[in-house]
Amino acid sequence: MLVTIRAFQTRRTLLLCLLLALVTLVLYWPTLHHNFLDYDDQQYVTENPRVEAGITGSGIVWAFTTNHASNWHPLTWLSHMLDCQIYGLNPLGHHLTNLLLHIANTILIFLLLQRMTGSVWPSVIVAALFAMHPAHVQSVAWVAERKDVLSTCFGLLAMVAYVKYARSTRPWPHYALALFLFACALMAKPMLVTLPFLLLLLDYWPLNRILTRRHEPTTFPAIPFHRALLEKIPFLFLTGISCGLTLWAQQAGHAVVSSAQLPFAQRLPHVLVSYLEYIGKAFLPIRLAVFYPFENPAVIQIIAALLVLSLVTGAVLLLARARPYLLVGWLWFLGMLVPVIGFIQAGDQSLADRYTYLPFLGLFIMAAWGVFEIRKNQALVKAFAILLCLGAAAWSGSQLPYWRDTRSVIRPDGTRGYLNPAPLPPPPAHVFRPTKVAQCREMFGAAGKDHAGPRRHRGLESRRLRQREFAPSR
Repeated sequence: MLVTIRAFQTRRTLLLCLLLALVTLVLYWPTLHHNFLDYDDQQYVTENPRVEAGITGSGIVWAFTTNHASNWHPLTWLSHMLDCQIYGLNPLGHHLTNLLLHIANTILIFLLLQRMTGSVWPSVIVAALFAMHPAHVQSVAWVAERKDVLSTCFGLLAMVAYVKYARSTRPWPHYALALFLFACALMAKPMLVTLPFLLLLLDYWPLNRILTRRHEPTTFPAIPFHRALLEKIPFLFLTGISCGLTLWAQQAGHAVVSSAQLPFAQRLPHVLVSYLEYIGKAFLPIRLAVFYPFENPAVIQIIAALLVLSLVTGAVLLLARARPYLLVGWLWFLGMLVPVIGFIQAGDQSLADRYTYLPFLGLFIMAAWGVFEIRKNQALVKAFAILLCLGAAAWSGSQLPYWRDTRSVIRPDGTRGYLNPAPLPPPPAHVFRPTKVAQCREMFGAAGKDHAGPRRHRGLESRRLRQREFAPSR
């Protein structure tokens, strides 16, 4: 009987993985017919001789020693080189790699959550929302954002290895593997520097490893809190190295805005408002854009953001003992955004859709587990969840045509290809070659005009102070 149940569970898991892969593949299939963009794709692929040459000895050395594009992410460079080695400059192959990594990430999320919690349907809903959310289109459909899907893949694999470490009787090989995969994630994109803290959250829920007076029985051996902290020291060491290398690369590329140009008193209100805007985009993903200029928020926005963040934080703390997934999901969302939320301002963007790729999982966990726990009618909940995922897929599908080429992302009249009609700042001169600047200015049209109205465009002021036009995307 037990063997029969396990066989059924294995078949169900395999079937759900295939379904998630198929739906994601169908949704993003149009990207295989998209072109490269004249926006960051040049410095990453099409006009980068090191990358175009494919995998070479000198190219590998360059990948590990360069701060090109104001980033240190050698594995991202190597992945682009490998694509050029296999596909040349055929955009289909480069988009295919992004798509396959996104599919792999979707399946890994489902398997990881199911493994940790034992809950099938909330896990598959979270994975489906991750696969189909409109804010994630940018990370998948833009070749230059390979670093998002690649670093997330390594980060999720590191979490899988950590879970095996947590429940294994011979744990240290799994621990070493988790540490290695975390290093790979950082070498693909340093945004995952907060992963050690995320692992500590997972120790609290759903692994339930941290020993407390009210510790509940679990399949994972319980340990004292201080030991859980000690486990993370090697991970934190890698985090420190990655932060140092990232600051070096960003400062070398003149991408970091100094405290004199943008004091902390101005950054903090922007951080609060950005968190609120990200929450809005998670549940109502409208007015998406390829670039959101840095603007000083209005007083009413700051008050609303402070109120919402305070209320949600207070609520999840009060419910932490009864519903720990709320606290973990909320801190997952807040913590994963810390490197890009604006405490250290790099570039002229106030926020970016690509930054939500992994942080939104925290909000999805809160919603999925909360709905399935509150509603007793599971059939109704499943039907609603399916409709929600279909709606997200339809909305994401409507965004994909904007990523077909440069003119569809940024219209000739200077407006964004998305629904946000605000004009973009001037084209990135240090990214485009000089021969391309005039062509891009003509293509972008009115894109060089500053914002009208009382709200000052902080990004334009920062460019003047740094004597540059635009910061590279991260």
